[in-house]
Amino acid sequence: MASRREIKEMLLLSLENRFITEEEFCYLYEVYGQTKNPIFPHGEYDRFSLDRLDEAEVYAEFRVRKRDIERLAHALGLPQSFICHQRTKADRIEALCMVLKRYAYPCRYSDMIHRFGRAVPEISMIVTAVETFIYQNHRNKITEWNADLLSPEKLQEYADAVSAKGSPLRNCFGFIDGTVRPISRPGENQKVVYNGHKRVHALKFQCVTLPNGLIAHLFGPVGRFV
Repeated sequence: MASRREIKEMLLLSLENRFITEEEFCYLYEVYGQTKNPIFPHGEYDRFSLDRLDEAEVYAEFRVRKRDIERLAHALGLPQSFICHQRTKADRIEALCMVLKRYAYPCRYSDMIHRFGRAVPEISMIVTAVETFIYQNHRNKITEWNADLLSPEKLQEYADAVSAKGSPLRNCFGFIDGTVRPISRPGENQKVVYNGHKRVHALKFQCVTLPNGLIAHLFGPVGRFV
């Protein structure tokens, strides 16, 4: 089966050689030539290289210091490369930077093309692969009680820091916050994840944030009835 690009080229050639009229061209192009996903010229951009970026660019785009990206990849235990199911490959630094760029809100996959020189589907698959790896290997650090972050000594340290800021409570060690993350409308059970307040299909997350800015515990995702 011909691709959309090939169909467009055949339609243009047919019109140029007067095999079809302009009216026929407009109709056929509307039916066969259009796509909901715009074509971005990712081939016009160079592939990602962290060495080509200066310190200010790295921190502005990824919210991490340049010298700390390799340390973060090592701390997360990322493999040397990620290979997606259709053989797209990215080394761990590029893949980690994609995730960091994606989380530097607001950022769409199309906003990342000029930085990584890859098509939107490639970027999406690589980001998903890294997110899956991190979740599978490190989710216990925020979904379960973390003895390192929440030891009795640390809890007292957090409570003292909160109290020192003028809080009347001497035993408050964290702050509860929640967020609603929109998702695509599911094919089934749409009502379960429809948020009437935000008027979108979404999942809810709740977390406990410590005075040092770290997330101590994460609860979610859940739908509207939980």
